[in-house]
Amino acid sequence: MSDVQSSPAESLMAEPEPIINDFQIMIATVNGSGSQTANTALLRAIFRMGIPISGKNIFPSNIQGLPTWFTIRVSKDGYIARMEDVHIMVAMNRDTFEEDVQKVTSGGICLYRSEWKVREDREDITYYALPVKDLIDELDVPGNLKSYVENMIYVGALATIIEIDLDDIGFALDFHFGGRAKPINMNMAAVRAGYEWAQDNLAKRDPFKVARMDKTDGMLLLDGNSAGALGAVFGGVSFIAWYPITPSTGMIDAVRAYLADMRTDPNTGDATYAIVQAEDELAAIGMVIGAGWAGARAMTSTSGPGMSLMSEFAGLAYFAEIPSVIWNVQRMGPSTGLPTRTSQGDVLAAYFLGHGDTKHPVLFPNDLSEAFEFGWKAFDLAEQLQTLVFVLSDLDLGMNLWMSKPFAYPDVPMDRGKLVTAEDIEREGKFWRYEDKDGDGIAARTLPGTDHPLAAYFVRGTGHDERAIYSERSEDWLANMARLNRKFDTGRGLVPQPVVDQVAGAAIGIIAYGTSDGCVIEGRDRLQAEHRLATSYLRLRALPLNDVTRKFIANHDRIYVVENNSDGQMAMILRMEYPELAGRIVSLAFADGMPLSPRWMVNALLEQE
Repeated sequence: MSDVQSSPAESLMAEPEPIINDFQIMIATVNGSGSQTANTALLRAIFRMGIPISGKNIFPSNIQGLPTWFTIRVSKDGYIARMEDVHIMVAMNRDTFEEDVQKVTSGGICLYRSEWKVREDREDITYYALPVKDLIDELDVPGNLKSYVENMIYVGALATIIEIDLDDIGFALDFHFGGRAKPINMNMAAVRAGYEWAQDNLAKRDPFKVARMDKTDGMLLLDGNSAGALGAVFGGVSFIAWYPITPSTGMIDAVRAYLADMRTDPNTGDATYAIVQAEDELAAIGMVIGAGWAGARAMTSTSGPGMSLMSEFAGLAYFAEIPSVIWNVQRMGPSTGLPTRTSQGDVLAAYFLGHGDTKHPVLFPNDLSEAFEFGWKAFDLAEQLQTLVFVLSDLDLGMNLWMSKPFAYPDVPMDRGKLVTAEDIEREGKFWRYEDKDGDGIAARTLPGTDHPLAAYFVRGTGHDERAIYSERSEDWLANMARLNRKFDTGRGLVPQPVVDQVAGAAIGIIAYGTSDGCVIEGRDRLQAEHRLATSYLRLRALPLNDVTRKFIANHDRIYVVENNSDGQMAMILRMEYPELAGRIVSLAFADGMPLSPRWMVNALLEQE
């Protein structure tokens, strides 16, 4: 199973039974110390050895000086959810040393700086003291860089202890520094110093090691923000307005780089896109909606506080029916909350953002492939439905590195929805902006500049009839709202459909979405293996819901809705959508700023059972 069963301390005295490719490393450092380079080098090196990994950066919301932790989960079975056990602690922050040591599971390792002269109080773990200062002082490293490069000492020592190939670390550093010889050589010298010292001075007294596999062959390692950004480029994005906010800024950084590389006029070198850093989130979404009305594929990227500021414009996009896309990389609220922690706390806010009766399609990517897919698909959906579409990612997916198979190229042409040309108007003899000719609630639109005198219309956030003429008549209002509801029902069949694993005879069903997927996959395996409890699973990929979800709930006695927020927001939506089935729906919701763990899910579900 995923959580390694720790051996008693006495079993480590001689030849401990090897624990291969199934443990978790935690590295404790100080924010701003350059440890990210060292940590990602370890992650990439193990990944290059063909071993499934997942990494999580737990960092503070200041720039420098506070504690930060980085976890690397090594899983031969390919599990990627957060693991609660720490088997190897690399303790490089004196201020948190005592706390960090207590996190180590019995039978684990603590690697620390020997100059601290700390007491090795725990008899059930193995301590390795590493002379970081002495080793870095022996190297030809400029004084202003020593505090950064010294992190590579623990990389080298850990490579000896768990048997990481130095060639793979060299590859990771080459990737990180883009082939620049000077920083690669300087950092690699520190790696070798730690590696050779550990070889000569440390007697291995622990069971943990890595061994080459082939499970990551052909896969890529990327963060979710970059995957979504690349998807947006493939989806034809041409206008972006944004205001910086953690944890979504990386998406704009990535899309800017991709667009600069792929979307310039080959003859003039001019950009064929526009990116505007607005003065605030209100201005950003206003620009996006204006660009969407003009026919551009337009988007913004934000997080919870920024999305809140976009509320009034979101209502305008819904009611005036203007295609636009908002990526919300969720973080921990309410208010400023925990800006550098993850959650799924904006589901209700995104679904209903705006005053009055307002509803928006919402997409929930669970991994890199879906972040890419929804990056382009959100634009098709926005133009098909002529509405605002949300993509709800989160900090865990957005800012951490994940494994993925290469992305699938979009399998359909761009869908611009119901666009009316001058020729169409001439043939029909009229154009009514909000006329539902097909009965699906979706009216056709023209783009500014359509060369026909009947093509123009007023874009209204006020009451209007099907001709876009201002109206306060009750019958016009009711007819318009009924059409918008028909359009929303049409959207139930257009949004990405749920993924269902129906297990015959299972009385229990689990529903989850987004990054909770990894927790559920592993948790289900544990429920079956350890408790012989079979479960079915439905992973929601979008709102609004449809009959697939209804049937899944109806086919099970109990439905547990697993989500990373405090209030059980998706469970609320399910009960609201299917009131006749509400009694079967049980919320398993938890939010402490960290991704959900399989151990928590198993315990929470068994407690209910």
